[in-house]
Formats: sequence, C-alpha cells, structure tokens
Amino acid sequence: MKFICIGRNYADHIQELKNERNQEPVVFLKPDTAMLKDNQPFYLPDFSNEIHHEVEILLKICKEGKYIEPQFAHRYFEEIGLGIDFTARDLQNKLKAKGLPWEIAKAFNHSAVVSHFVPLERYPNLYNLNFRLEVNGQIRQQGNTSMMLFDFATIISYVSRFFTLKKGDIIFTGTPAGVAPVAIGDRLQGYIEEDLFFDFQVK
Repeated sequence: MKFICIGRNYADHIQELKNERNQEPVVFLKPDTAMLKDNQPFYLPDFSNEIHHEVEILLKICKEGKYIEPQFAHRYFEEIGLGIDFTARDLQNKLKAKGLPWEIAKAFNHSAVVSHFVPLERYPNLYNLNFRLEVNGQIRQQGNTSMMLFDFATIISYVSRFFTLKKGDIIFTGTPAGVAPVAIGDRLQGYIEEDLFFDFQVK
C-alpha cells in the first residue's frame, strides 16, 4: 500500500503559500509508515516547530491499473474518505529554498491521517462536495471539490502513467486554503458535508 499525494490543487492554497500554479498535478509519495488511523492521537515530532494541517478528500483504489484513461478512472475507486497531510512546514521551506527534495517534511511517521471510507453512493455529486476541518470547534479549513484544479479522474489518469495503482492504495487529492500549525492539546475534527470522518487530538 502506498499514499499518492497531490499538491497545489486548490488555487487559494497556492496563493496563500505563494507557490507557482502548475500545468500538471504536483505529485509526491508517503510510505505506509505514515498512516495514522482509528482516531489515534498525533504526537508532535521533535524535528519540527511548525507542523501544519492540510485536510484532503481521499480516494481508495479498488483494483490494479496503469495508463488509465480519464473516462475510465471512475472504475478504479469505489470509496472516499477524509484525511490530513501533516507537513513540517519549517523543514519544507528550508529544503525548497535549496532546491532539495522535501520528503522528510511530508512523509514522516504518522503524517497521513486516514479516516474510515464510505461508498461513493453516499454522495450524489462527487464534483460538488463540501468538506472542512475544525480545530477546537472552530472552522480552520473548508473546501469544495468543484474548486479543484485537477479533478479525481484527471488525478487518477495522470498518476497511473508513472505508478501502477494497486488495490488499497490511497490518493490524497489536495488541500484548500487555511493551513496552519497545530499545537499540543488541539482537537481536530474532519467533515464531509455534515458527516464526521475523524476526531482526534494532538499530543
């Protein structure tokens, strides 16, 4: 199982981090050791002073495929969930400034929060789907899948050119604006529409 993550997929998030807008999806990977599930607490690591939350819709791949055409992408996922791509922003900024890879800022242990998954039938329109992150009861991030620069079909088609997708792989589809540091004691709750998908604490 692997995590395939899409960066810079919401224009407002690109703007808040002063990044360039890409013509193709920005892709990076996380290993299976990045997974944090079942509402387990997230422990702040000692190598960063600025861990940011990034809430994202997740796609779970249901069968193996490569070089998938966009019109067939819907055949490769049957469930969606919600997650957080935790990012060591201070490390990432230092590495980006030097033109170096920034996996250690994105792929560290427990940096991929994964909720439970639900069948696609739960939501009638995947391309007009509201989701949000609340921190200590206050909305910190909110987005709608209609605002994505690259939709689910485009993402699946694009990444399958480079990586064979296997059953159980999870795709993080990008985060909207509002990313910010987390602190010990914070309670993070994630929703798709009004359905609670995760609820955990930072320690």
